[in-house]
Amino acid sequence: MAREKEGVTAAEAQIKEIEEEISKTKYNKATQGHIGKLKAKLAVLREKEEKVRSGGAHGYGYGLKKTGHATALMVGFPSVGKSSLLNVITNADSKIGAYDFTTIDVVPGALNYNGAQIQILDLPGLIEGASSGAGRGKEVLSVARIADLVLIIASAEKVEKEFEIIKKELYNANFRLDVNPPDIRFSKKHLGGISIGSAVKMNKLDTKTIKAIMNEFGIHNADVVIREDCDIDRFIDSLRTNRVYVRSQLVINKIDLIDEKRQKELEKRFQDAALVSSTEGSGLEELKQRIWERIGLIRIYLKPAGKDPDMEEPLIMKRGSTTLDVMRKVNQKMEKYFKYSRIWGPSAKFSGQKLGLEHKLEDKDIVELHF
Repeated sequence: MAREKEGVTAAEAQIKEIEEEISKTKYNKATQGHIGKLKAKLAVLREKEEKVRSGGAHGYGYGLKKTGHATALMVGFPSVGKSSLLNVITNADSKIGAYDFTTIDVVPGALNYNGAQIQILDLPGLIEGASSGAGRGKEVLSVARIADLVLIIASAEKVEKEFEIIKKELYNANFRLDVNPPDIRFSKKHLGGISIGSAVKMNKLDTKTIKAIMNEFGIHNADVVIREDCDIDRFIDSLRTNRVYVRSQLVINKIDLIDEKRQKELEKRFQDAALVSSTEGSGLEELKQRIWERIGLIRIYLKPAGKDPDMEEPLIMKRGSTTLDVMRKVNQKMEKYFKYSRIWGPSAKFSGQKLGLEHKLEDKDIVELHF
């Protein structure tokens, strides 16, 4: 057992020791099982420590609720310009100051874009160690669990360092950015040990390591079906229910403080980032468009039979929505009377194409429902 130090719990000390051992252990076939067990122990310890710190409480800490069509969160170091940026892209009135920790509470704003209302939340500034509780980090990061999109805000002068630290803190707080949940299923049973079936060739993980990881989580009898060539981290994620899979967008603010050479360097290195200046107003429209696209919203215009479509107030849906989803949003009780739909727009092969309920819609489609 790790020795308890002043201000540090035994669990925290043990977590640090395991992290150091993992970092010093070279990964190869011979050490795969050992590293797998260490990472499993680390995950178990972090969950226990999280429960102790939260007192077993559930919820988001700030009592925030999602409003509008989607929610995006601003996460970043203190004084990267989150408050100023929130003010210029939404209707918020966040206090602005050129010093650290100006924002002491979560400040909400509403971005109205393409007919959608997107809730933007400015979280208090994070610091290194936030996922372990530094600077109210656990409380702040708990709010981030309601996000449809995480906006990582970094300063143009220090983006490389800030971006890596924020990503690490989010990862340690169980956020998995821009990836789908592992395609792994398991079901516990009373007897029979651990049975592993794979639909793909396993190049990164062997059965011995899988069983060692599961044993660390107290699972000794289960059927496991693996449908992806996963590594240790992905397999551990598949065993937990507290992982948050969400999309992200890097926003590099304060580009007015750097020269042209530095800006070109950032554009080349961070090609998917939005470069903005909240003080000069540059890059803001591109940022709004990126938020819309990363969340994955589309506009659907409803057309009553024999009449013109309503182009003023689109129905806001998630990308991948079908005619059935539109019908249920309009009037779920009418589903049993549905006959067919006619579609005009990007998803139709020709104007007014006659289609069924399972047809996938695209942005700016016009939909006419027939009953």
